[in-house]
Amino acid sequence: MTTKSEPLEPGSLLYDPATAKVGEYQHKAGPYALLRPVGGGREWEADPASLRPATDRERLADDLSRPPLPVPGCPDCAELAGLREAARAEYDRSAETDANVLLRQHRRREHRA
Repeated sequence: MTTKSEPLEPGSLLYDPATAKVGEYQHKAGPYALLRPVGGGREWEADPASLRPATDRERLADDLSRPPLPVPGCPDCAELAGLREAARAEYDRSAETDANVLLRQHRRREHRA
């Protein structure tokens, strides 16, 4: 848990037990800490008193060094994976990265419990 003697630093990776997610600390908004998913996405508000530094295992739970896998049977996942493959075929690393970010965001939004 964080304490008043441990100021939150922008960019710190913290574990939020209320959402069971690791987020990158952005800034304070009123009584809340704003966290953003690692790799990008929509920020969420968290209770600063409940946050703690993320463990190595928690940090690696969504390993950004590997491309995300599409969920079988999901047409949106298949479409984003197809965009990624087309970008790879054209050696367009920027478009490939964009497709990976969009696929990760879609998976977080639509397929996580």
